[in-house]
Amino acid sequence: MSSQTLHIGVLLLPSYVLLDAVGPTEYINSHTQEALKDGGGIPEEIIAKGATIVWHYISSDLNPVQPSIGSPQIPTATYRDYPELHYLIVAGGDPTAILPEGCTAFLQDLIVKDTFKGLLTVCTGSILVAQSGILDGFSVCSDKYALRTLALAGTLDKKVKWIGDKRWNVDGKVWSSAGVTAGLDLAAEFARVHFDPVVVELVKDLAEYQPSPAQPDPFARILDGVNLF
Repeated sequence: MSSQTLHIGVLLLPSYVLLDAVGPTEYINSHTQEALKDGGGIPEEIIAKGATIVWHYISSDLNPVQPSIGSPQIPTATYRDYPELHYLIVAGGDPTAILPEGCTAFLQDLIVKDTFKGLLTVCTGSILVAQSGILDGFSVCSDKYALRTLALAGTLDKKVKWIGDKRWNVDGKVWSSAGVTAGLDLAAEFARVHFDPVVVELVKDLAEYQPSPAQPDPFARILDGVNLF
């Protein structure tokens, strides 16, 4: 898909975890021609293999959204007025928070579009998205401590097939990751599937990063003895 311009949205939920959003978006964007040009000394023939991505930041309105830390992010589109998206990234936040008004309708509308290829959730982003019903029946990863807490409290959404022993998972249009750092592993898998392999290997070196596989998951122990179903 490197020759196609990808339109990727980032859902800006109130108090979203900054690292959940920045880690995957920065890593994915590192595979673009624009980012490779800034890498210094990268041959033109490799830069030409890079992707083209247009990023869109989506919220209920165009007012700045305050993440968990750092400066507010200014949205570029709203739930009601957004461009064609191929993918949407959803960062985590308070797993007990309620989706903002209009967000459920936005997610339900987006997921069924033929042009929409995939939803990428990071950490508790999947628990938040689950409120919309679009994850019902899908196998999905999430933050394990949050899953444990909700399961023991009896408030975990059982319509979703929660996974307790993987760093990340892909089920149809749903790409999901476990706790914060697993979002980077999910982004690396997204890159492996979608971008030129020469660029993918180069970015690993540039980032000095070796992605973790989905399994074995050293943090699966967090959910030992916890029933997620």
